[in-house]
Amino acid sequence: MGDREGSLTVPAVVHFIGAGPGAPDLLTLRAAQLIAAAPVCVYAGALVPDEILAHAPAGARLVDTQHLHLDEIVAEYVAADEAGLDVARLQSGDLSIYSAVAEQARRLDELGIAWDLTPGVPAFAAAAAALRTELTIPEVAQTVILTRHGRRASAIPPGEELGSLAAHGATLVIHLGTQAIDEIATALIPHYGANCPAAVVARASWLDELVLRGTLADIAGRVQDAGVRRTATILVGPALAAAGFRNSHLYSKARARE
Repeated sequence: MGDREGSLTVPAVVHFIGAGPGAPDLLTLRAAQLIAAAPVCVYAGALVPDEILAHAPAGARLVDTQHLHLDEIVAEYVAADEAGLDVARLQSGDLSIYSAVAEQARRLDELGIAWDLTPGVPAFAAAAAALRTELTIPEVAQTVILTRHGRRASAIPPGEELGSLAAHGATLVIHLGTQAIDEIATALIPHYGANCPAAVVARASWLDELVLRGTLADIAGRVQDAGVRRTATILVGPALAAAGFRNSHLYSKARARE
């Protein structure tokens, strides 16, 4: 925490923290320690469970950003900085993808406010765990592409359209696309085939987690029948149903070990 009265001033810091996919016990030890030491906790609404907020110290200022715009969020950082108070900024999943950290950090740099990043368990990893699936299988899939559907968010850059990504045949993980599952399946079938394994994991790691398995031909119907509309991850690729595959070189007897 910052000390604005001492002769050796320690600047306040905004700690951006990946709070994980939902389950409170998937929070990292570092994240829990930072939250416990921060007098201000800024968190992402319904995506961060109360059990994680419980790590905050007694009397901490808790700010839900669910209905705040960027200027209002930055104003919280500025107020904390002026008071010499560290901030635990909790965001769901991991900070490295789709977290909107970059735009917040840019503003903090402009204001001269210190910040750092603490990674968290990403939603796609929690979804893979729910499926009991490794997304990279020897000689089946060695690449994972993480993307999102662009209907209601920022425009997809040229070359990153779904069809272009699907042409690689890699394991494909699509965020924020459940409402357009019909459109997504239609775009992927020419590249993967109608019988390619597909899955949707809704609220991965939460108590009400829902796992739907199928193929590109029927996954949209399964999603619609289950009434899943948001907070879900779509996974597509042959790795989801791989069987009889070759063992990896990692534990091979033929591998030289020192």
